[in-house]
Amino acid sequence: MSKNITTQTLQRLPVYLNYLMSLSGKHKNGNISATAIADALGLNDVQVRKDLATVSRGGRPRTGYVTAELISDIGHFLGFENHDGVIVAGVGNFGKAMMGSDSFSAYGFDMLCGFDCNENLTGTYINGKPVYHISEMKNFCTNKNIEIGIITVPEESAQEVCDIMAESGIKYILNFASVHLKVPKGITIHNENISITLAMLARCNFHENNS
Repeated sequence: MSKNITTQTLQRLPVYLNYLMSLSGKHKNGNISATAIADALGLNDVQVRKDLATVSRGGRPRTGYVTAELISDIGHFLGFENHDGVIVAGVGNFGKAMMGSDSFSAYGFDMLCGFDCNENLTGTYINGKPVYHISEMKNFCTNKNIEIGIITVPEESAQEVCDIMAESGIKYILNFASVHLKVPKGITIHNENISITLAMLARCNFHENNS
């Protein structure tokens, strides 16, 4: 399998995996072709075939891929079998929804706990996961070698929480606060602004319908 994978291919692999995992029993237990995946997702079949070839050698002419094996190959490449621990900072409605979701484990992530400054929330449990005070984050993450954090706090508190995560050994941050955050060298952050994403989606749909 090629290690020289492009960013575009890396971004498409989770899309393929999500589709394959959504298939019903008989389809998931059978075979599937790159063309069938491309048709289902509205993509170019040549591109899909090239993408899958970078992570799996299971494709066969006419029969395609064994679906279960392809799921395993993509998941293995993306590290979904590692079961990395994840913490959430900010246990408002969005943070609670994340802690309440069981979908993370299917992609190799263990949602461990939440952190908040609201003392009415600390000491409680959401979906069996504890909520700690934000002051306990550094000790918790350091002791358990946690490297992934999600920020769902209000924007005025986001940079402070981001700094605490950096001091706690977090290396990968997914930020949902509507503000651009600065991180030290060696830390990767992805700023996910839902409002901008919705605006882009709506504008793209508008231009497609009027082109």
